[in-house]
Amino acid sequence: MRILGRSNPARSPSLLAGFTLPEVVIAVGILGVSFVSLYAGMSAGFAMTQVSRENLRATQIMVEKMEGIRLFNWNQVVASNMIPTQFATRYYPNVGGAKATGIAYNGTISITNATLNPAPSYASNLRFVTVGVEWQSGDVARRRTMTTMVSRNGLQNYVYDR
Repeated sequence: MRILGRSNPARSPSLLAGFTLPEVVIAVGILGVSFVSLYAGMSAGFAMTQVSRENLRATQIMVEKMEGIRLFNWNQVVASNMIPTQFATRYYPNVGGAKATGIAYNGTISITNATLNPAPSYASNLRFVTVGVEWQSGDVARRRTMTTMVSRNGLQNYVYDR
């Protein structure tokens, strides 16, 4: 009967197939950094999407107010109180049937005389209309404005004077 001698551990295939502790530590470190970077990138992407949605909603609110002003006649724009100077609206007032209040947008509308340099002869027939919207996005206060001009002989004459 033949007894096998001790095998050489340096040549054992089972010992050569494993990883050493430093290799495992380095691999875990690389995976950790990769996952943290991936999470940071996804978080930044979602935050950017949220800010873009808020900006888009603010733009929609301002365009809605401008389109409404566009349809007033000259006397309503200049001499009446039909155009409110302040307004408030919300984004996502009821999400999924919940009683969520959404983001509050507070706005202002100002109508001023057109100050052009040099002043044209028809400057008294022009008004600057500025619509501004403010809202709170997390800890950051945001503000957007939109400005246009309204003239006495503008589009509103084609709508109302027929």
